[in-house]
Amino acid sequence: MKPATIKHLHSAGGVIFRKKGGEFEVALISTKNKTVWTLPKGIIDKGEQPETSAVREIMEETGLTGRIIDTLGDKSYWFYLKNENMKCRKTVSYFLLEYVSGNIEDYCWEVDEARWFNIEDAIKQVSYKSDREILEKAKEKLAHGS
Repeated sequence: MKPATIKHLHSAGGVIFRKKGGEFEVALISTKNKTVWTLPKGIIDKGEQPETSAVREIMEETGLTGRIIDTLGDKSYWFYLKNENMKCRKTVSYFLLEYVSGNIEDYCWEVDEARWFNIEDAIKQVSYKSDREILEKAKEKLAHGS
């Protein structure tokens, strides 16, 4: 059997927030039959800027439109694509977005559920360490007026 080849993917997404009653709320999505809670993100289309992609993916996956107010950095991780017999290195560029409009119940078919969470609860709720780190960074920026 020949060794697995490596595929590189670049996605963008982020933390969309709103202020409610003096607290910050952020939107999370659930996937995999509601077993995974994560930040909205998706593949950057050919010729698309990461910022444009982040706004588009967040809108598709949560029904919410936001405007970027800051960057939250990149996270990279490996996973295996069984059907393609290859290792994949995915890099995600994250942004901090202020909620502008939209209804969280208007999420797309790829998502099981989208919901607002108090930022503290969101940090506890997310399934992946990298999401927790991005949320902590967002919380820090929001606490200091971004």
